[in-house]
Formats: sequence, structure tokens, C-alpha cells
Amino acid sequence: MRNRLIQLACIVVATICIIGGGRLLPEILRVSDEHALRYTDVSIEGAPPIVALGTAIGALRGIIVDYLWIKTNLQKEKGLFYEAMADASLITKLQPRFGDVWGFQGHNMAYNISVMTDTPSERWEWVRAGLDLVRDEGLRYNPNDLILHKELAFWLAHKVDGVSDDAHLYYKREFAREWQFLLGVPPPSHRDRIAWIAAIKDAPDSLEELEIKQPGIQALVEQLKSGLSGFDSKFQFRLDRNFLVNLGRWNAVQTSHYAKLLGLEPTFQKNDPVYSTFDSVFSTPEAMGMLEKFLPFLRKKVLRDAYNMDPALMWEYTRDFGPFDWRHAQSHAFYWARKGATTAAKRTTNVEDIYKVLNNDRINIQAMQALSRTGLMHYDPYSNDNPGRLNDPRWIKSIDAYFGELYRKHFGTRGGGGDSFCDFYQNFMSQAVRELFRYGDYEGAQSILTKLDNLFGRGGLIPNNKFEAPLETFVQITTYAEYEGSPDVARSDVYAALTRGFREGLLMDRPEVLKDALKFAHGLTTYFQSTQYSDFVNKFGERRMADLIGNLRTSVQDVLASVLVDPSQPLVDRLTIYNRAGEPERRMIYDIVKGPLEAEFTADPLSQLVSFAQVFPEPPEMDAFRQTRATEAATRASEVEASKRSTAETK
Repeated sequence: MRNRLIQLACIVVATICIIGGGRLLPEILRVSDEHALRYTDVSIEGAPPIVALGTAIGALRGIIVDYLWIKTNLQKEKGLFYEAMADASLITKLQPRFGDVWGFQGHNMAYNISVMTDTPSERWEWVRAGLDLVRDEGLRYNPNDLILHKELAFWLAHKVDGVSDDAHLYYKREFAREWQFLLGVPPPSHRDRIAWIAAIKDAPDSLEELEIKQPGIQALVEQLKSGLSGFDSKFQFRLDRNFLVNLGRWNAVQTSHYAKLLGLEPTFQKNDPVYSTFDSVFSTPEAMGMLEKFLPFLRKKVLRDAYNMDPALMWEYTRDFGPFDWRHAQSHAFYWARKGATTAAKRTTNVEDIYKVLNNDRINIQAMQALSRTGLMHYDPYSNDNPGRLNDPRWIKSIDAYFGELYRKHFGTRGGGGDSFCDFYQNFMSQAVRELFRYGDYEGAQSILTKLDNLFGRGGLIPNNKFEAPLETFVQITTYAEYEGSPDVARSDVYAALTRGFREGLLMDRPEVLKDALKFAHGLTTYFQSTQYSDFVNKFGERRMADLIGNLRTSVQDVLASVLVDPSQPLVDRLTIYNRAGEPERRMIYDIVKGPLEAEFTADPLSQLVSFAQVFPEPPEMDAFRQTRATEAATRASEVEASKRSTAETK
């Protein structure tokens, strides 16, 4: 009887505890959410289904994870990267909220395993696999992990956009090609880019909602489903990445200069049934109009589902910071670093955490610096050329403003956190003086030089005469010393000088300005490519440094094309520049800029007075020029194929 009473008492106590615990649970969850005591901002935010396995193991899971983590580190030290990856993958399944192991595995793929391969394409597959793993999986399960965001941003900035890897030019081409197929070519002006991303942000969240808003969409979708139904599943109509890339590939042919030179369109129409289907479905202006309404919705869905990216944040960053081009890896580096700083803000309040924030913020402003040097992109996905990357001075003001924000944020950080941004600011703004000077913006350059003198020169804490030299003298002193160590600086000077030469020399009828610009560009290009560093050829046959600058012909073509499609300048001025340019220069860019200029001209009142052919005449001997370019493009394509075959045979 006594035992029965004890058992009954225990049952009553247990029942009271369970009920009491249940009543306390909501408050416990609320407090844990409020004070960031869990892995995500919302404690019930779902972990992957595989976590059920770890839960079933119970307390043993921690011991297993500890053992595997020690084992993977030992394997890495021994160079057993594939074995380490297998065990790290198991850890992510048992403990997906363990951010360090996602970073370990991604780094292992992108850095360690990639360099053990033999071809650029193999390297890129491993680099991309590491990026995808952290972005698409690791950050979904650890959305508030600042270090994981920082690591991803660093890999994009260093591995893809940097120059330390022999295959870096291949990475840049593949990255630009993928994102051009996904999002298309961004409009030139900052204002238009904001609107462009806003259209994706504001697109409906479901196909049903889109069909209600745009009744013609349903018929378009049915046509696509029917036309693609007989193909392999990866080519059929699906609201996923593969379908968007296939559609983007078709769309890019319509505007590709090289596709026209090589006659790719009739080849695709004959040999690619998927391409032919798109041609058939979008053969009318009405269907093309529906496509323009369908694409923002599809892009929004793919960005969210396949790339774990938020179009609302992409729009916000474009609006608040600058004209991001998402074909550029540094735009993505900025996105992930900025997103990490925002989402992890509540979790990085400890004294020791401030250094994590500091390092992440450095990546942010360094990405902006890189975009100011190389952010104005030109790329044809059907060429074998590297992306054209011009300096974009629009970022100078953004960096000026952002420096103030970061300096105030880290002013009290131990170890001179704010001062580290001062060093960056001095170096960057000194280069901005040079850049604006080459553009001919003497007033802007002098304004920055005066500001530098007030902050860090004669008005600094320790007065000095570093910034008191006359503008032209300062530019000469501070640039040539940087060229060998920073090839982007030399390229930036070439592009800036040529831009000024075309705008001022041709528009203002000052031929000596253009002559001096061409002479400077030629001299600087020759100087840089004659250094010992530029002679180095990596094992993939690419000149790591010299190819960053390119030859003078490519520079002239890229810059003149950029000047002519720049909507910040009056259309009449740009047409004047074109007509005053020499015949060789006009032949270089005629086919490249004709499409966008004609579209702009059609919407301009000027089109009511004269024809486009009158204001934008075709240069003489264009047929011969096109044939020469087509031959050159075919030769480069053959050389690339021969190199691939040779590499494959030696494996």
C-alpha cells in the first residue's frame, strides 16, 4: 500500500511539472527569441528534416559530432581533403546549426580541392560547389551566423574576383555568363537599375497571382509547357533555375554581337529544338510583351529558391549604395557581408564580437572599392573574351558617405578600429583624385584633395605636407608607383583618360585632348605589359596580370562604346561624338551600340525630324570589318577547343 501511495504521488508531481513546464514554455521561447539565445531569430524556424535523425540519437549526437570534427581537422592537415569533406558532410546532417562546419566544407571545396584539378572548368565546378553549399544550404540553416556570411563574401571577393588563382579569368567569365543569363544586362543609369531591381522585387509571389494580374500569361505558359513537353526533363517548363538559364541563353542570342558575327542564330535554330521552341513561342510582339512581364516573376522565384537571395535587399542596396551589376562577384560580396551585418546585429553585441563585425565591414567597403575600379561591365556571353570591366566613378560619393558611417560605428573599438578605415579612406580617395583628374573633372579632384589635406594633411592630428602639392603634381607622384602592384589602377587610368579624350576631344572639337589621351593610354599599356610580372603565363595559358589590362584596341572599343550608350549624357552629344570619331573607331563599335542607340533614338523627339541612319550612318567597309572580326572570333574559338582537347589528352 505504501508503494502505491508513493507511485501515485510521483505521478501527481510529474503531471504538475509537465503542466507547469508547458505553461512556462511560451515565455521561455519569447525570452530566448528576444535575447538571441537560439540559432535563429524565431525559435520555431524549421531545421531540415534530417535533424530528426540527430534528435533520435540524443546525447550521443554531441559525442559523434566532436569525434568527426577532430577527425576532419586531422584529415585536412594530412591533405586528405576528399575524406575530410565526407565526414564534414555527415556533421552538417547531424548538426546543421553548426556554422563552422559549413564554412570548413565550403572552403575545402573552393580552395583545397579545386586546385588539385587539371582544367579551369573542373576548378570552377569545385569553387562554385563551395559557394553554393554555404549560400544555398549553410545560410538557410544558420541565417544569423555572421562568420558564415563573411566567409562567403570573402570567397566571392578573393577567389572569384581576385587574381591569386591561375583560373581567375575563367571564373570571371563563367560567373558573368551565369548571371547575365539569369538577370539579363542591367540598364546603364543608376536610376534605371533601381527600377529594374524594383520590378523583380514587386513581382507576384506565385504564378496564380501573376495570371490574375496579367491574363495573357496563362496562354503563354500553356504554349511553353506544350512546346517543351517532349524534351528531357531539364529543358521542360519549370519555374526553376534551369528553365530561366535556358530562357536567358535564348534571349542573349538576340542581342549578342558575337552571335551575329559567328552566325549562331541560324545554327541554333537548326540544331537546338529548345531554341527553336522559344523562337516559335515568342515570335510575335504580343508574346514578347508577355515575356517582359513574366521574367521579373521568374527571376524573383529563382533568386529566392535557387540562390537564397532576397530581391528586396538587392533593391534596397542598389537604392542606398550604388549601381550594382550582379554579373560582378563583388556585388555579391557586398550583398552577403551587408546582409550578415544586419541579420546578426542582435547576436554580435559582446566585446569580443565587435572584431567579427569589424572584419565583415571591411569586406563591405572593400567590395565598394572594387566596384569603383571595375564595376562598369561589358560582356558578351557568346564570346571567349574576358568581361570588359571599366572603372565606375559613381561609387566615389557612396564610399565617401559609407566611410563616415563605419568610422562612427567603430570609433571606440579597441585597437584603433576607426583608424583602420581612415587608412583605407586616405588610400582610396587619393586614387579617386587621380581618377577624376584623368576624367577631366579637375574641380571634383581638387575638392577631394582639399578634403584629404584638411583631414590627414596640414589639418590632421600630426600636420604634414602630404596633400599640399598642386593637383597635377600630386597625381603624377601618387600613381606610377602603384601600377605594378595594382594592375587595376593602371587600367583605371587608361579608361579614365580615354573617356575624357572622347567626350572632351570629340564633343568640344579639341583633337589635341584625344591625341594626348590615346598617347597616354598607349604609353601606359606598353609600360605595364612590358614589366616582368606581365610576362608570366599560368598553367592554363592565360597571362594573369597583362590580360587584366588588355590591348589598346580593346580599351578604345570598350570605352567608346561605354561613352556612346551612357544615358547621363545628352543623346545629341553622343551622336556628335560618334560622327566625329575616326572610321576605325566607328567600325569597332557600330554593331555593338547600334541596337541600344536606335531604341533610345526612336523614343526621342529627334526621330520625328531625321532618320536614325542619317544621324548614325554605317561606316564604310563594314562588311570587310565584320568578316575580319568573324574570322578572329572563329580562330579564338578553335584555339580554345584545341586547348581543351590537348588538356583532356594529357590527363
